[in-house]
Amino acid sequence: MIGFIQQLERRTPLGWLQLRREKGRLLVALSGIAFADVLMFMQLGFQSALFDSNTALNRSLDTDIVLISPNAQNIQNMSTFSRRRLYQAKELAGVSSAEAMNVRVINWKNPQTRKENPIQIIGVNPEKSPFNLPSANQQLHITKLPDTFLFDRTSRGAYDKTIAQVSQNKVATTEIEKRTIKISGLFSLGASFGADGSLITSKDNFLRIFPRQNAASINIGLIKLQPGYDPIEVAKQLKYHLRKFDDVKVLTHSEFIQFENDYWMTTSPIGFIFGLGTAMGFVVGVILVYQVLSTDVNAHITEYATFKAMGYHNGYLLTIVLEEALILAILGFLPGIVIPLGLYQLTRNATNLPIYMTLARALTVLILTFIMCTISGAIATRKLQSADPADMF
Repeated sequence: MIGFIQQLERRTPLGWLQLRREKGRLLVALSGIAFADVLMFMQLGFQSALFDSNTALNRSLDTDIVLISPNAQNIQNMSTFSRRRLYQAKELAGVSSAEAMNVRVINWKNPQTRKENPIQIIGVNPEKSPFNLPSANQQLHITKLPDTFLFDRTSRGAYDKTIAQVSQNKVATTEIEKRTIKISGLFSLGASFGADGSLITSKDNFLRIFPRQNAASINIGLIKLQPGYDPIEVAKQLKYHLRKFDDVKVLTHSEFIQFENDYWMTTSPIGFIFGLGTAMGFVVGVILVYQVLSTDVNAHITEYATFKAMGYHNGYLLTIVLEEALILAILGFLPGIVIPLGLYQLTRNATNLPIYMTLARALTVLILTFIMCTISGAIATRKLQSADPADMF
């Protein structure tokens, strides 16, 4: 690669001169590359937002080991297991505490619009907060009161008046399952693809909303360890300790985050769609760039044949086309990265999803753009290699 760049520096930049000569064709090529880059940026951005938003609750938990049911699919589709497993986990050396958490997604009435929207309800022990969320921890004691909830201020939808009302220490009321509830506090977690927002309450209030759920059954077990104990080793011991029970699965905190990530990446169709969209953007870019380079080669086939007649080898001629491909990649990437910045902002404001431009994603798309243009250039040079000066003159 270094030798190729040095060779470009020593000779006349024929590739750039040819591209600049046909300005209309150059603009079409750059538009096509920018379009492909924007498509890849948006698909990768949506995919990242999918993973980040749906693992937000998992990442916010202050825990070392997590117990779930083997039948659980993801955080919005949790099965139950016996609360006894928490007591049995406490028998293990190194376990400091074992607390239950219940999670369920259900429709509720937006206090502002009175329309029904999906909301994630989280029931916890208000005496021992399981969250790394200061805004929730400071107000969790409020949920001891009957039918009292904390509301996620970053929920998706029209809630500005409700948030302003609660911020002024006023209580907002609405309904869940035909039961009136009170919103007395706010916290920040974020919307996801599975729910528009979240509510946090006590385990007692959770059971009031869902009276059919057995109080002896829970969705998630959160285990904290004493200082100095390795979560991986304790998790192995806990798996062995609970080996005869088929209703529980033991995960470390990082494995619990990956469990959610894997669902949206492999099981959920939406994860596949975003990956396919990225691949389609790459293929579209290859086709568009190939069309431009192929047209350019055909337009200058006589000149290339003249070079051959003068003694230039195919390798030299190929560098001209590859030079064009690299120039197109660089120039097309510039608008291709600027446009998504605005689209990310627009999407974030409309959906409250965590979609941001990252350095890693920018480098990924830049590399894909180089590969895309290089492949197109390699395909376009096939006719160039077969050009015979005798046939041209």
